[in-house]
Amino acid sequence: MSVSADPTVAVAADQSVRAPLPVLGRDVTVPLVTGGEVTYAALDYAASAPALQRVWDDVAAYAPYYGSVHRGAGYLSQLSTDLFENARKTVAEFLDCRAEDQVVFTRSTTDSLNLLARALPADCEVFVFETEHHASLLPWRDARVTCLDAPRTPERAVATLERALAGRDPHGPALVCVTGASNVTGELWPVRELAAAAHAHGARIVLDAAQLAPHHPVSVRDLDVDWVAFSGHKLYAPFGSGVLAGRADWLREAEPYLAGGGASRTVARRADGSVDVRWHESAARHEAGSPNVIGAYAVASACTALTEAGFGDLVARERYLIRKVRAGLAEVPEVRVLSLFGDDAPRVGVISFVVAGWNSSHFAAALSAEYGIGVRDGLFCAHPLVRTLLGGDPQSQGECGAPEAAPGEKSLNAIRVSFGAGTPDEHVDRFVAAVRELVRDGAKWTYRTEDGRCVPAV
Repeated sequence: MSVSADPTVAVAADQSVRAPLPVLGRDVTVPLVTGGEVTYAALDYAASAPALQRVWDDVAAYAPYYGSVHRGAGYLSQLSTDLFENARKTVAEFLDCRAEDQVVFTRSTTDSLNLLARALPADCEVFVFETEHHASLLPWRDARVTCLDAPRTPERAVATLERALAGRDPHGPALVCVTGASNVTGELWPVRELAAAAHAHGARIVLDAAQLAPHHPVSVRDLDVDWVAFSGHKLYAPFGSGVLAGRADWLREAEPYLAGGGASRTVARRADGSVDVRWHESAARHEAGSPNVIGAYAVASACTALTEAGFGDLVARERYLIRKVRAGLAEVPEVRVLSLFGDDAPRVGVISFVVAGWNSSHFAAALSAEYGIGVRDGLFCAHPLVRTLLGGDPQSQGECGAPEAAPGEKSLNAIRVSFGAGTPDEHVDRFVAAVRELVRDGAKWTYRTEDGRCVPAV
């Protein structure tokens, strides 16, 4: 069976590589423990990408016109309402949603998937791979959950899911949750094929696009997923906004995620003193309270900016940066890059690795303190996956972030470098050079463990 692991636009091999998009913080300087300052190299996009300058400018232009939405008679309230609802339309277009789909604004991917978990029908079965981020691994506490082993090829991912689904009652509700791009390895998953397998067995599927949407176009129609979730702060918008988009029926039939104003259509007292409520059937049903209008507008602005920049160019530039980083790491024998599907698997700009002889927290601390490079170390809120990739027990316990191991001690965690549309060449060049220098010469400074983190000793 042939599986397409790259659900993205095609990019010609000779396509020119564009310049990075302007982002906030690109000129920020940070002090080095060895003396002096350097421009900060933000290489932790998988955690939070810097906001696009375009997004920040759009938000600043709207801020003086801020007003409460939906029920205000004043001009600013009406303007804000139009802006909020138009943001919903922009996101729907960005995701190529179906006409009947709903777009619900949330706080984050985690919030979106917890909302969907609350909307599952009774006795719903959920199927999820152990390779998922905790945001998509953990919300399904009230459902019957089957956790699937980490597959080593895209084909095995589809076959594993098909075997698991074959044993279920095809008439009962079921949901498959899968990532579009791994937050640990960056590898693209065969979403279209997994969706086909789910639907063939009477199940629905939700796509965690937190790492996919900032890097590649996501089409709900083309991938044939039932829902998609993503976060604004990974899509070059500020913190505090997210999206759940997709089929309306389960959302419409579920109790509101939060009870309160905005979600309610009518409220009346009964003679016995209780309250009668009719809830909205639109997306407002799950958006109780005053919504994050600026957050929604920022997400829509980011969607527009990425669309106008052209994903063809953005993908081409990212592939160029991926090649630079992987080629540089390949020249250091002590470095082992983590992968499920192999070196040739298509991926986004997320690469995790370990360095022989180094505690990963120590290595990341040295990159920051001595070179002004921000990366992530630890288990990346994907504990079972990272432990599987490192040869540990995926069922063992582990803290999110750095372990207790001191500098120089072995630890079962990794280092993650991630980048995107705002990353200049100099940042990845400095990173590759720093890795080479640290492995060859060692750290220039002394480090100690403080509150579970490796920090420079002072």
